[in-house]
Amino acid sequence: MAGFTLTIRNGPRVEREKFDALEPAIAELRRRAEQILTEGRLPDVSVFRDYGSEQRVKARLEISTGRLLKRREAGIDVMGDNSLVAFSGGIVRNPIEGVGEAGFEAAIADALRE
Repeated sequence: MAGFTLTIRNGPRVEREKFDALEPAIAELRRRAEQILTEGRLPDVSVFRDYGSEQRVKARLEISTGRLLKRREAGIDVMGDNSLVAFSGGIVRNPIEGVGEAGFEAAIADALRE
């Protein structure tokens, strides 16, 4: 049985939850993303150069499955301006293009089933 791990990185906090099936993991990812969106936006910062809130990652929610050599990962980044960016991949993250906020669950599920 393949297990799924939801990792939530929100600021300095890291939380992990394990699930037996993909659908409950995606439902919890959605619930936690909505909770993070209520925390408000990140401010723009200036450190060596200017970073707008849309360039800053506020939180990363990632679902992973498989073992070390056959690991699959996908999730969403909650950006500082409260936009959501779906991605697939572990070390090298590839944005999943053309995914609106309402449809990222299907894109993440597809990426984890490949």
